[in-house]
Amino acid sequence: MRLLLHELKGELRLYTRSRELAFFTFMLPIIFFVLLGSVYGDADKINGYRAPDYLLTGMLGYGVAATAFSGLAIVLVIRRETGVLKRLRATPLPAPVYIAAVLLTTLIAFAVEAIVLVALGIVLFDAEFPRNLLSVAAALLLGSAAFAVLGVGVSGLVRRAEGASAVITALYLPLSFISGAFFSQQHFPEWLKTIADLLPLTYFIDLMGAVMLGGDSLWDQPTDVAVITAWGIFGVLLATRFFRWTPQEG
Repeated sequence: MRLLLHELKGELRLYTRSRELAFFTFMLPIIFFVLLGSVYGDADKINGYRAPDYLLTGMLGYGVAATAFSGLAIVLVIRRETGVLKRLRATPLPAPVYIAAVLLTTLIAFAVEAIVLVALGIVLFDAEFPRNLLSVAAALLLGSAAFAVLGVGVSGLVRRAEGASAVITALYLPLSFISGAFFSQQHFPEWLKTIADLLPLTYFIDLMGAVMLGGDSLWDQPTDVAVITAWGIFGVLLATRFFRWTPQEG
């Protein structure tokens, strides 16, 4: 445990010192929320909720994709291709401790981001305080854990550090739009709705809306919980199969 806390401290320091990473994974969802929230009025409705309230759940979804999935995957690809992971693997630091520290850093970063988003929503747009705080926390933990392990798995599929940002952004940014992070899916064509129904982010945003705005318990949404959990398990299998410590040869 002492070793884990020591490594976690180092990972948190590295995260806060990386200005580009902090901006694109931490600040960008907050900036989008402030800009888009300023466009909607109290009379605007999305999926039956006040538009700023719905947008808050959507930005939490975008934030989990940007921070837990994209940011983690990009960092791991860059560290692998520059030989950092290979050198770490040769040290006495146990691999599970390193992976746990990296995942915990991501979860802490997203937790802080979620608190900032909710606080801004309440202060700037009169958003409601979460009705079921315990279920909100559990939903955030479930979503961030699932997307984090997906990020670890996807990092093994990206071959070059130079293209990591482009490839992973091309994955999560369009999927954020399709999943309804920025606007309702009700006017989508049927083929796009079919794609949205397959994406974990769609279910995470629905779950956040139910527990934050509807006051439901986490277990009142078994479909959302089951789909997010299934994608998390898929991420574990993907990471087990494709995650590598050494740079790609050739």
